Amino acid sequence: MKLDRYDLKILEILANDGRITKSRLAEAINLSVSPCWERVRRLEKAGVIEGYSARINSRMVVHRTPVWVQIELKSHHAGDFQRFEAEVMATPEVTECVAVGGGVDYLIKVETQSIDAYQRLIDGWLMSEIGIQRYFTYIVTKTVKHVAPPMELALD
Repeated sequence: MKLDRYDLKILEILANDGRITKSRLAEAINLSVSPCWERVRRLEKAGVIEGYSARINSRMVVHRTPVWVQIELKSHHAGDFQRFEAEVMATPEVTECVAVGGGVDYLIKVETQSIDAYQRLIDGWLMSEIGIQRYFTYIVTKTVKHVAPPMELALD
């Protein structure tokens, strides 16, 4: 799907304020309401906009300790990756997981009630033999930046 500057501006605005009114969105991109909203619906239908949600400050609701973990698997066969990823998908404490190239296989964000709870999770994974060779734990001391990428990068 080819996106123009209006589409990219719509995406940027909605990424920061999914509750913006139709008229304020149209005003912000210098279009009338109907053409602006047609673009939004087109972006939704094409799957560019996957949905709308609220960004919840989980620290206000429940105490969570965020931990980033580097994981290296023992073996690199397709079944090993599938088995590990299935376990990650079934673990609610894992809030983010990406497969990466380089010296490790995965970077995982785990959010538990305590460091002890995190260690029990890791110990369980190690005992279940899902193929972890080694892991490195990084305790998050503060979040410096967490935003959506700028939409103008799509123009490159």
